[in-house]
Amino acid sequence: MIDFSATADLVAPQLLGCTLTHAGVTVRLTEVEAYLGSDDPAAHTYRGRTERNAAMFGPPGRMYVYLSYGIHKAGNIVCAPEGMGQGCLLRAGEVVDGLEIAYRRRGDVPFERLAQGPGNLGQALDLQLPDNGSPVTGPDFVLTPREKTPDWVTGPRVGISKNMDAPLRFWIPGEKTVSARRGRPKQRKPKA
Repeated sequence: MIDFSATADLVAPQLLGCTLTHAGVTVRLTEVEAYLGSDDPAAHTYRGRTERNAAMFGPPGRMYVYLSYGIHKAGNIVCAPEGMGQGCLLRAGEVVDGLEIAYRRRGDVPFERLAQGPGNLGQALDLQLPDNGSPVTGPDFVLTPREKTPDWVTGPRVGISKNMDAPLRFWIPGEKTVSARRGRPKQRKPKA
């Protein structure tokens, strides 16, 4: 079981290989990014609590859903002790159930791109702003722990302009669903 009260950089690799189900689609997570609150200039919570980012301040184990670039709905899972403003951005995954629904939402795209990138993953799962603050343990979201810990790597985050070299992007190597690769990854061994 994942302890969402741990910091985002510790929770992020534990999410890899887990499945998240919402609105008829299940995605196996293959790529996530950690955001460390007031210690991370790239975090939405770096400058403190606002109406928009309030869900990120807890409690942990809930969704933070926001509008990205005015068009895409992206999702994070809130972590760390309440009040710290940390979370893991859901960057990419493989659709493992609800394939027809995901294609209706995403259109005629290659299979590996159905949930590749935070906006596409959000569209495949039909994330909506009212989902903000929903627990990932049900009833609307179901996060299922993985059976086996996959190998994973870490490297720089994607699509940000602050603290971009921090190795806080985590992904399963060799997965076609993983988004743009940038920087040299550091190999990490999974914990038993």
